[in-house]
Amino acid sequence: MPSPGVVVLPGGLAVRGRSLRTDLGPADHTLVLGSSPAPPWPSRRVRWPDFGLPLDRRDALAALSDAYARMSLGQRVEVGCRGGIGRTGTALAALTVLDGLAPEEAVAWVRGAYHPRAAETPWQRRRLRHVAAVR
Repeated sequence: MPSPGVVVLPGGLAVRGRSLRTDLGPADHTLVLGSSPAPPWPSRRVRWPDFGLPLDRRDALAALSDAYARMSLGQRVEVGCRGGIGRTGTALAALTVLDGLAPEEAVAWVRGAYHPRAAETPWQRRRLRHVAAVR
């Protein structure tokens, strides 16, 4: 049985999305979105306020690209924020765009595969076009 929160992107790579308030066991790398405490294993933090957008767009894209590259190498990567829905869902949708899915399809995909309220705000959903522009 797969681990809770694990989704398989359309291209076949797996990633775990989660609330950082819940301990689901270790990963090889965690992308921490916001100010939640980092886990005791390797991680990278992106300054990303709740219900908002990353404060540094380039840093966020670099962190997502790094996470995607780690997944491509077979590492167990997870993405998380405090609640595990909005920012996490937006990041998961961005990873599907990096994986080749069109931004217009990414939100519906992540809502079906991960959480029905993923990518909660209109501006989070619009941000996916910027990911596609640099893909």
